[in-house]
Amino acid sequence: MQSSSALIRLAIVAGARPNFMKVAPLMKALADDRDFELVLIHTGQHYDDNMSGQFFRDLGIPDPQYHLEVGSGSHARQTAEIMQRIEPVLLECRPTAVVVVGDVNSTVAGALVAKKLNIDVVHVEAGLRSFDRSMPEEINRIVTDSITDLFLVTEESGRINLLREGVQADCVHVVGNLMIDSLRQNLQRASNSGISAALGIGPGPYGLVTLHRPANVDDEQTLAGILAALRTIAEQVPLYWPMHPRTRLRLQSGHIPLPPSIHILDPLGYLDFLCLESGSSIVLTDSGGIQEETTVLGVDCLTLRENTERPATIEVGTNRLAGTTPQSILAAWNERNHAPRPKQVPPLWDGQAGVRCRDVLRRRFLAQPKRQTNEAENATTPSRC
Repeated sequence: MQSSSALIRLAIVAGARPNFMKVAPLMKALADDRDFELVLIHTGQHYDDNMSGQFFRDLGIPDPQYHLEVGSGSHARQTAEIMQRIEPVLLECRPTAVVVVGDVNSTVAGALVAKKLNIDVVHVEAGLRSFDRSMPEEINRIVTDSITDLFLVTEESGRINLLREGVQADCVHVVGNLMIDSLRQNLQRASNSGISAALGIGPGPYGLVTLHRPANVDDEQTLAGILAALRTIAEQVPLYWPMHPRTRLRLQSGHIPLPPSIHILDPLGYLDFLCLESGSSIVLTDSGGIQEETTVLGVDCLTLRENTERPATIEVGTNRLAGTTPQSILAAWNERNHAPRPKQVPPLWDGQAGVRCRDVLRRRFLAQPKRQTNEAENATTPSRC
């Protein structure tokens, strides 16, 4: 921790790989500011070394002051366990605000507990909407934003969504994309990772696959359709697939064979994955963050979903919605081959989002006295901003 004389104590909650890439540049931007004291809380939502520890090392994130070691479970069980374990931590460290990032279970759990303790909630990556409430992440986004006090937004669609939902305009700040800060800060290091040589990749084009959403991997028919399209694409370009443990379990339990041109890998650390991503000619994914990274890298992306909460990647970037049927995926693949898109980057995705976040946090919290948190304050209802 920094000096106890700091005016603003921020509890930063992270628990899954996408969170770590947003937390790292934020903590870096705040590290040298004596007015801030940072308390990092790792919920342990992603808990093994490939899914968590390697990311901390690659991104230079300091060891968390608190590790809740929640582990896996159903959405309800995992969210409840995070809430139960984080409450005494927040009562002990008594932060000025709790910063939650993204849309995972750790995000909504941290926000709910903070708000019930009358602690301000800051949501990084606020306002994104897929408008598909069958997605657990969409529920997490909506619930978190409904109790957030300060909204840090990555793209213009997030600002518009929040204003439409009744959030006061002066609570909403478009700061850019912290995940892109991490990418720009680490791209040169990633190029030296050596993963391509270790895997025997090249010369020649190759594709990269990621797949983890329950709607894609838990539904046998949907998964079979996606795999059929991947087999066809792999006849034209070899595919490398760092496989999420959830997806690997599904394939093994279903005894689903894949051709040799689809290379299954263990989950990769951040630098190794970024190296493969930046060198690929096509990425097929159901991940939100990878849609953003490929846009900045200028790599074509086919999103294996019917919707996206990141429309800037389609309106400006290299992303195309490919759906989940063999027909729709192959149609998007053929369109990509015959109608390339101009490669542009959304506004403020310039690697300076961390600095903008810091400036917003300074304006917000240095303008008011440091708050003390206790459960008796729960009777008081603060304003949204």
